[in-house]
Amino acid sequence: MSTINETIDGEEGASRRDFLHVAAAGLGGVGAAVAAWPFIDQMNPAADTLALASVEVDLSAIGEGEAVVIKWRGKPVFVRNRTPEEIAEANSVDMAALVDKQTDAERVQEGHEKWLVVMGICTHLGCVPLGTKAGDDRGDFGGWFCPCHGSHYDTSGRIRKGPAPKNLEVPTYAFLNDSTLKIG
Repeated sequence: MSTINETIDGEEGASRRDFLHVAAAGLGGVGAAVAAWPFIDQMNPAADTLALASVEVDLSAIGEGEAVVIKWRGKPVFVRNRTPEEIAEANSVDMAALVDKQTDAERVQEGHEKWLVVMGICTHLGCVPLGTKAGDDRGDFGGWFCPCHGSHYDTSGRIRKGPAPKNLEVPTYAFLNDSTLKIG
């Protein structure tokens, strides 16, 4: 009988030991995760960055033919209230004459064609083109002009002349109502 009791006691000791090993490893894993969390959490964007994730623009303050520069994610965004003449000019462009072929309809939202929203960064070397302030040189096509290397953009933000390889980028935006635009 003593051999049976020794075997049973030996098995009970082994199973307790196994449990202690598993419990210690599990507790160590949880402890490592708790210790690592602050390092993982610090990789999230800061609160001020999240606040800039989107910006709302009051369109009622922008008159016809005027443009404003909005800062979004640390970059300039041009918002222009285009005149009927500017829209007609943008729609009459021969697509074969464009470097980066996009129609005006592809660059604006249906029902809001008078509003053009583009990133204010030249696609050549990242300069900020002129054309949003009164008296600025708008280039040969009435849109924007980057004096650094001579890129000319039309009233739809498309590159028409100069070294820039692409049109001004159109950011993600939505109209919340007739007088409020949300960028981002």
